[in-house]
Amino acid sequence: MNTQWMGRVAGMSRLTWIRIGVLAAVGALSSCGGGGGDDDGGGGGGLGTGWTAGIYQPSSNFAGRCVAPRAGSNDRSGSATDENNFLRSWTNELYLWYREVPDLNPAQYTTENYFPLLKTSATTSSGAPKDKFHFTYPTSVWEALSQSGQEVSYGVQWALLATVPPRRAVIAYVEPNSPGTAQGLTRGVEVLTVDGVDLVNTPTQAGVDTLNNGLFPDTAGESHTFGVRELNGTTRTVTLTAAVVTSDPVPTTSVINTASGPVGYILFNDHIATSERKLYDAINTLKAAAVTDLVLDIRYNGGGFLDIASELAYMIAGTTATAGRTFEQLQFNDKYPNTNPVTGGALTPTPFHQRSQGFSPTLPNNTLLPTLDLPRVFVLTGSGTCSASESIINGLRGVGVQVIQIGNTTCGKPYGFYPKDNCGTTYFSIQFRGVNANNFGDYSDGFTPRPTPAQQWELPGCAVGDDFTQALGNATENRLEAALAYRANGGQCIALATESALEGVEGVVPKSPWRTNRILRE
Repeated sequence: MNTQWMGRVAGMSRLTWIRIGVLAAVGALSSCGGGGGDDDGGGGGGLGTGWTAGIYQPSSNFAGRCVAPRAGSNDRSGSATDENNFLRSWTNELYLWYREVPDLNPAQYTTENYFPLLKTSATTSSGAPKDKFHFTYPTSVWEALSQSGQEVSYGVQWALLATVPPRRAVIAYVEPNSPGTAQGLTRGVEVLTVDGVDLVNTPTQAGVDTLNNGLFPDTAGESHTFGVRELNGTTRTVTLTAAVVTSDPVPTTSVINTASGPVGYILFNDHIATSERKLYDAINTLKAAAVTDLVLDIRYNGGGFLDIASELAYMIAGTTATAGRTFEQLQFNDKYPNTNPVTGGALTPTPFHQRSQGFSPTLPNNTLLPTLDLPRVFVLTGSGTCSASESIINGLRGVGVQVIQIGNTTCGKPYGFYPKDNCGTTYFSIQFRGVNANNFGDYSDGFTPRPTPAQQWELPGCAVGDDFTQALGNATENRLEAALAYRANGGQCIALATESALEGVEGVVPKSPWRTNRILRE
């Protein structure tokens, strides 16, 4: 029986972003808007099907023509076919691989079923889907998430270590001041049951549905009961009530004293707007401590705003290494060799931003950023390191900063997009690839650490599994310990002793799609 775990975005019970039970392949993603379509467009105000195979009207002809126009907006009365026609034309205009998209009659699909079809079905050299990131959000939810970091949850980030029976789910980290911290939950706590259902062994889809409902709550106020096992082996039962949680994207900054000088450590979990001020403060702290090296922990950082990645890369490398250099050059589809089709401006490189970009209300726009002026950086990575986080790695390598990778292969997403709202749904469809100052961006299967790198997507470093027995930032946690040892032993990987089944492992860390991408603002 195919009993799949499915992560869900709060407020979008029909949206699946990851199918854990099938080796964590990204699942079909669909919008919440739309409805049935028909040949004449259906509904008042529709423009009709507008479909002739291979002929595309401008997407602006259909934009804002909605089944359910929003009050106080510029929406007009339209049909599901109008909404689908918008998506069809918009995809043909901007999708990076538009030539590989099937041209399907928009009148024959509901909007929630149409958008998932508007992408390439090609695969990478490893056999993975070329487009693993194609999704939607309700616009109101997207705006709350991207600007404030607010999301309905327990403030608990799960790590799924085994996704079919016998399953294993543990806590990767817990947000401060959240329902999870109120119940005393910490990293490494293992989930045994959810609402009385055996998480490890339940064989039925009904049981898996119960697990999903409990692990990924839809609405604030709903409560679920968990049987958990602490790191010391004791078990207990906790009840968690979902709430609107504000995430802390940079929860830990510390200085580790070593025989060869102080080493800075930053845990950076999300490229959201609020991280701009947090990163500014973190770098100032490490600069005051005169750190001689930096360990940047991005093992759970799936991405977000590219401009914030650029700011952090500049703060690490400094002015001498980055002045006048490209952080990332965007390449759109072949219709736009010299122009950014979204902004209408010339297609110019994203620089290493030396000043703040106005994300944080507590950091004045255009504030000069502090720098560490480091010639190298250690990055702690895992399968959850994605998109804008990979841009930090690639951008720094492009200007000669040595990036030493400790952990596991990253997710492999050198692509990104501009979010697009239509009729209350925000659509995300890959529109560009990013390359560094050396014109390299071919890492669709991820960056991989190797003692002796042989390919451009291989970095010097060590393959090290995650360690859920220690707090993130603890010098004895496996990945951080390996980074410090590599630094102290002339670039040699050391063998780490493992004493627990929660050491040396790698799990799927399901995050909402907006937190696993490279996102630009118009």
